[in-house]
Amino acid sequence: MWRRPGLEPELKEDFPGLRPGNNLRSTPIMVEGRLFLTNLVGLLRAVDPSNGETLWSQAPFEPTIEEARGLSPRGVDLWTGGEQQRVFLARDNYLYSVDAPSGELDGDFGDQGRVSLRLPGPLAGDFAVTAGPIVVGDVVVVTGFTGGAGDGGSKKEATPEDVRGYDVRTGRRLWTFHVVPRPGEPGNETWGDGSWEYSGDLGSWCCLSADEELGYVYAQISAPTAAYYGGHRPGDNLYSNSLVALNARTGERIWHFQMVRHDVWEWDTVGPATVGEITIDGKRIDAVMQPSKTGFLYVFDRRTGEPVWPIEERAVPGSRVPGERLSPTQPFPTKPPPFDRQGFVESDLIDFTPELRARALELVKPFRLGPIFTPPGLMDDEQGKIGTLTNPGWWGTGNWHTGAFDPETGVYYAVSHTWPSVYSLKQPEGSDATLGYVVGSDSPDVPTLDGLPIVKPPYGRITAIDLHRGEHVWMAANGDRRATPGGRRAAGAAGDEDAAVHR
Repeated sequence: MWRRPGLEPELKEDFPGLRPGNNLRSTPIMVEGRLFLTNLVGLLRAVDPSNGETLWSQAPFEPTIEEARGLSPRGVDLWTGGEQQRVFLARDNYLYSVDAPSGELDGDFGDQGRVSLRLPGPLAGDFAVTAGPIVVGDVVVVTGFTGGAGDGGSKKEATPEDVRGYDVRTGRRLWTFHVVPRPGEPGNETWGDGSWEYSGDLGSWCCLSADEELGYVYAQISAPTAAYYGGHRPGDNLYSNSLVALNARTGERIWHFQMVRHDVWEWDTVGPATVGEITIDGKRIDAVMQPSKTGFLYVFDRRTGEPVWPIEERAVPGSRVPGERLSPTQPFPTKPPPFDRQGFVESDLIDFTPELRARALELVKPFRLGPIFTPPGLMDDEQGKIGTLTNPGWWGTGNWHTGAFDPETGVYYAVSHTWPSVYSLKQPEGSDATLGYVVGSDSPDVPTLDGLPIVKPPYGRITAIDLHRGEHVWMAANGDRRATPGGRRAAGAAGDEDAAVHR
């Protein structure tokens, strides 16, 4: 047994003013008896897995505290070509190529071993990558986020967080997939009123997946800028909230599916897509499984994008917010069933005792309730409501930690939680705001009862789903204590990567 510090003491000694965060998200990889991982500031390490000892450490590109600072990404990937082995790391504004045996930067890659990921244009921001790069053939694919307007801000303008492919040997950018389609590209018409010109975000918060035999990379695209009001961006807003299959060599879109149209809930397609083989009625299917914040698991033929089971268009509630134009329908998978609670109605309320239930009913009277896809409401609408209380909330029932698949049994395991939110909109304050409505910092929280969640347990669960049949096998409560349901996402609040996960 061994353990390592999240940040090495010698790095603290070299940079005494270094103040790293406490969010270590990196998933290590092990190749030929070496473990590759990043530390709290995102610098790469090679470790002996038998004893935890450091084999080599990546030094800051320049010996300054600015270069030492960084964000820990969610992973790294390795490329082998002949006698060469390179580990690829996306850290803040750069993609690095590191020699796997020695830890030295590859001088043939970009500028002395790295290429800039900063996006051009007047709305560009620092490219803070959270999704690790993925290598498919001789291409390393990168996506992330710019740290721009974000989900809860008061501006509608942001930089699109495009998916990009780079040559593994030279660092030359080979292609760019525009997550907000430009004129002449399919999907541009889904951004009405010219909103494609200034809309952005839409990065991939989590983990890219790939089928190396097909040469496809699967990108999970997040919610659009200012995810709670979309009056300025009429239409379905491709490729937000979508799973997109791309040719890793060319960047060509092979197929896509949009899970949430014109998102106003921040229900990103965020969890990692999993590739695997399943058998339906004796027919083998090369599948890709995509969990969603909504609690649906979408299962597709990963070659064609055809749903394994029918996905139905169903009518959903409309919005009462001035200027908002929602999609009248949303896609509902017929199989498998959702892996967590959806929507918020009176039967979801706590009922441990008649007294608790009566108090809970009183507490939710000021809120608009309803099924999944009930949209945000105004803080003070014409019916006297103060917003919409619904589940899932902005964190979702599933997120980047959600899924695992057993290829021997064909069972998918979904980790989820019941975590509602209040969506309460008001007109923004401040002269620099460009949105019509925002979730205000004074919007109400999800009510509680003497510290108890207002919804019935369980608050976390693990669901086993048989993907040969599209049915649940079992569901188990997950957690050793009660959850504290999340409240609002205030203007300017941190993104998903900083949110606390409750059990």
